[in-house]
Amino acid sequence: MGELNARVLLMLPQDVLDQARALAGKTTAAYKLPVSLQVVLRALIEEALKREDHPGLLANIESQALAVRERRRTARVVGIRTDVRRNRSGGRRRPA
Repeated sequence: MGELNARVLLMLPQDVLDQARALAGKTTAAYKLPVSLQVVLRALIEEALKREDHPGLLANIESQALAVRERRRTARVVGIRTDVRRNRSGGRRRPA
């Protein structure tokens, strides 16, 4: 791996992480080589990128993008409500 590397923070649901750990264990046993979770995740990402037009992959991306949008929308609404309460109590107002 002589390429330029970048660091990425990846947040995954626990069940996905458990599946990736299981796959790392299976490949460790099958090849009698230590296989880390990082190696498994990197391979899964690379393989998925080769199938960029696969309907299942595109549907998964869409559902995750919609979930992120919903979380951000909810966070903004909660943040606005918190800011309004803060203003009523004489607290400092955050700039928009």
